[in-house]
Amino acid sequence: MRFRRLAGYFAELERTASRLKITEILAELFSKTDASEIDKICYLSQGRLAALYETIEFNLAEKMMVRVLAQAYQKSEEKIRKTYRQLGDLGDTAAFFDKKEKSKPLSVKQVYERLWEIANEAGEGSVKRKINKMVQLLDDLDVQGAKYAVRIPLGKLRLGFSDLTILDALSWMISGNKSKRAKIEEAYNVRADVGQIAQIIKKKGLKGLRDVDVSLGVPLVPALCQRLANAEEMIKKMNKVAVEPKYDGTRLVIHVGREKLKIFTRNLENVTLMFPDIVEALSKEVKAKQTILDGEAIGFDQKTGKFLAFQETMQRKRKYQIGVKSKEIPLRYFVFDVLYKNGRSLLKTPFAERRKILVQILPKTNKTIILSPQIVTESVTELRRYHDEQIKAGLEGVVVKKWQAPYDPGRRGYTWVKFKSEKSKKGAGLADTLDCVVMGFNQGKGKRAGFGIGAFLVGIRQGSNFLTVSKIGTGLTDEQWREMYKKCRDASVHSEGIPQGEQIQKKPKQYVVDKNLAPDVWCQPKIVVEIQADNITKSPIHTAKYALRFPRLIRFRDDKSASQTTTLSETEKLYKLQK
Repeated sequence: MRFRRLAGYFAELERTASRLKITEILAELFSKTDASEIDKICYLSQGRLAALYETIEFNLAEKMMVRVLAQAYQKSEEKIRKTYRQLGDLGDTAAFFDKKEKSKPLSVKQVYERLWEIANEAGEGSVKRKINKMVQLLDDLDVQGAKYAVRIPLGKLRLGFSDLTILDALSWMISGNKSKRAKIEEAYNVRADVGQIAQIIKKKGLKGLRDVDVSLGVPLVPALCQRLANAEEMIKKMNKVAVEPKYDGTRLVIHVGREKLKIFTRNLENVTLMFPDIVEALSKEVKAKQTILDGEAIGFDQKTGKFLAFQETMQRKRKYQIGVKSKEIPLRYFVFDVLYKNGRSLLKTPFAERRKILVQILPKTNKTIILSPQIVTESVTELRRYHDEQIKAGLEGVVVKKWQAPYDPGRRGYTWVKFKSEKSKKGAGLADTLDCVVMGFNQGKGKRAGFGIGAFLVGIRQGSNFLTVSKIGTGLTDEQWREMYKKCRDASVHSEGIPQGEQIQKKPKQYVVDKNLAPDVWCQPKIVVEIQADNITKSPIHTAKYALRFPRLIRFRDDKSASQTTTLSETEKLYKLQK
């Protein structure tokens, strides 16, 4: 496929607000795509060159791209900046100046390979080489192709869909509807590379997905917890269970191998370099040549031995001063599952057997890589007793696991259920907090004028869309208001280069919001917050049809992405459970 044609599809997707229509357009694009290039098109359509977990960065900042455009179109940098300020987008700026006819249209593969070269330039003189190669690429692209080729390295493609929408589109390509989505998502949860999944389907059809299994070095979507009302319901539904402490740290899935050692977050981000202390401990404390471990890393105070708060643990997730922080905030990694060992997938192995393997490969003498404690019971009384012990120890509660269940990547089935503290509830009470995306904010007035923010709008997820569930204007400390404003400003929807106060406001296409709830400033779906509420009530105003009563901010969830926020169906379950 010619890149010019792909850019035409990008333009159509950019103009489209309807999620269903976006799915149809992508399905048409995929149907006309060759198997050798569909993976590249999946990545490029999200402004990437590889799967989410691959750490490939262009390192082409806006200032550098201004220099690229100035050279490519033989204009002064000031002229480029002036037009950029007027148009608000460097891709549109490139299209504005691109007037030359191009005799040899580039293919998608050619553009992809040249972008890959640019991203992988390193060492002395690499900046100059990046700029020169980007100039040459723009010289060989037509107007529309140049527009999107500029946006991709800047991370500003703005087509507004995720991997999950691509899974819908692959189903639509096969059957003309979303009926195959569940089967495709099942494979994606085991191998979270949408390009690979698309390529398998293109080559072998759905039957090719049967062979997809966990693979060392390729992340899977971690198993998730469901909610039940109380201990009685848990035992009734799950029978014999393992009960383990619920740690309030950062979820890490670790791939251990002689040549492959990778650490992934729940967002599928490769953070291996951020945890040198864990990497060092793995070689000493794990008795397996190859394995994939699932667990929670939590900081602890070296003097008292007590666990640190979530926000302190999250300070370890950083790109700079890693060694300093690893000494200031040492970690313990509590392992609660094993998914792979020495070439064998353990996903379908009952948890009871997986636990035996964990006991074999994690010695009791370990200091950093520690087997999570547990009890195994069929007793409601024992379950409650162990839960209360963890609360007294300062933890969130427990996770209850069906003793003979397989490991279900990404699913919220009733194989894992969380049982959290109820001490802060009021009224009927909720069985859990909600993870919401911040959709926008209202500017501060009166006392809050100094914060810059007076309230913020939050939503929950329905497919790829976000529905409003609460507007929050109380329950934050001064420090939290300041942090919220900073995060909102960084994620605000405005045209880069436009001075503050002159933002061009545009609601993200995946937001479904009643016009009476529209905020002063929209935010991209990048900020996730954990919200506690007394109750959930029916609402005629919020697009979720539910509202949170007396909501308050518990914390910022920097370890979660918008795709991992609470769903509408989960909110409905919480609404029913409170009764």
